[in-house]
Amino acid sequence: MTDTAPTPSEPSAPDGRPAEAAGAARGATYAPGAGASPTGLGSRRRRFRWLRYAAVVTAVLVLAAGGLGWAAYKKLNGNITKDTGAAAELERYEKERPTPLVHDAQNILLIGSDSRSGPDNRKYGRDPGTQRSDTTILLHLAADRQSATAVSLPRDLMVDIPSCRRPDGSRTRAQFAQFNWAFEFGGTACTIRTVEKLTNIRVDHHMVVDFAGFKDMVDAVDGVHVCLKHPIDDRGAKLRLPAGPQTLNGEQALGFVRARKSLGNGSDTDRMDRQQEFLAALVNKVRSNDVLLNPAKLYPVLDAATSSLTTDPGIASLRGLYELVRGVRNIPTERVQFLTVPRRSYTYDVNRDELVEPAAEALFTRLRRDEPVEVARAAALETYERAAAKSYEDDAEDAPGESESAYEEGESEGSEDGYEDDGDGDSGGDSWSDEKPDDPTHTPSPAPTFRGNTADRTACE
Repeated sequence: MTDTAPTPSEPSAPDGRPAEAAGAARGATYAPGAGASPTGLGSRRRRFRWLRYAAVVTAVLVLAAGGLGWAAYKKLNGNITKDTGAAAELERYEKERPTPLVHDAQNILLIGSDSRSGPDNRKYGRDPGTQRSDTTILLHLAADRQSATAVSLPRDLMVDIPSCRRPDGSRTRAQFAQFNWAFEFGGTACTIRTVEKLTNIRVDHHMVVDFAGFKDMVDAVDGVHVCLKHPIDDRGAKLRLPAGPQTLNGEQALGFVRARKSLGNGSDTDRMDRQQEFLAALVNKVRSNDVLLNPAKLYPVLDAATSSLTTDPGIASLRGLYELVRGVRNIPTERVQFLTVPRRSYTYDVNRDELVEPAAEALFTRLRRDEPVEVARAAALETYERAAAKSYEDDAEDAPGESESAYEEGESEGSEDGYEDDGDGDSGGDSWSDEKPDDPTHTPSPAPTFRGNTADRTACE
């Protein structure tokens, strides 16, 4: 039974205390005071119920989003193929590999495989059970992450290929052959060792992508804009396009970057120029807000990119890739550069290439030291290879029997080598020095200019 509070007119308790006090002593409860609603408690209970419901719904949504995020992360992370075989092979030859000169600078070897294995690649030709590097690019990321330089290495470049381990466990002999044979002989590890022998640059990471992966990347960004100076009608590349601005889908893009004999002058150099222009356009498209800030578009890009990648264990995860590109995303597009290593037709076979010295060694030395280089369009460098070749020949005539070994060790003289001298007798970083680039007293010489392209160029500029 519940007591009610007495009114002022009610009598006092027998012991003389006010009835209100007596009621309190008996544990009485009272109705709401003046101004309170008799239903206030129920209203509060309803509010609490709604808050609980809202909390439960919110928790469910958060868990669902987290679950979807975790599922997406696991899928993307699982897409990447880890190249443990190459890592083990490189470990065997650690003592012969170059030592990095600059802390935090990174060199990544990007390899486009022409393998016909797999259902998506068979239509591009017969699968002989081997593969070659259709495209190879050495990407140098500056230590301060203020520039990125991608150097194309011609597939037909004549180089020294070391003895390499074949997939069946046998070994090839060391030989002088065209560069893309290294990938056929011994896969990624053989290609990396060949590049390091050629450039004396330590390769920190590598990525391999095949035909299907390249196409999927382009389709995932809804095509890439290019500018065609002339119409294209190439049955072999399955490509037929008019001149002018074009948006290429994945299949068209693959034909565009792979076609050789039917486009331009038919040279591998001309094809590498097209590849550089296309990659510059792809970088622009991926970095646009339309892709990076749109989850519906970003996920397919990440899915296509990770599905097509075979990488070294160090970056074979989303975390590893993120750590690699975290500092790269803010590089201005004008500082994302693409260039071709100085080359010319091989003396003994016009269908092969050889390096132009000392310009090539100058480029490799500056990348080793993390010193800047500049690029310019081919039209601005018409005499580039001629000047570099003349310098090499003149030095050889002046010092018979000595110049070849000097260039092999990275030493050269003169300024007629395809880039400008700074006027103080220093040939722009093309000679060896005990001076460390990390040393604060080291002052890089003016950046030489090489044939190339930057990512900020518009499609029809």
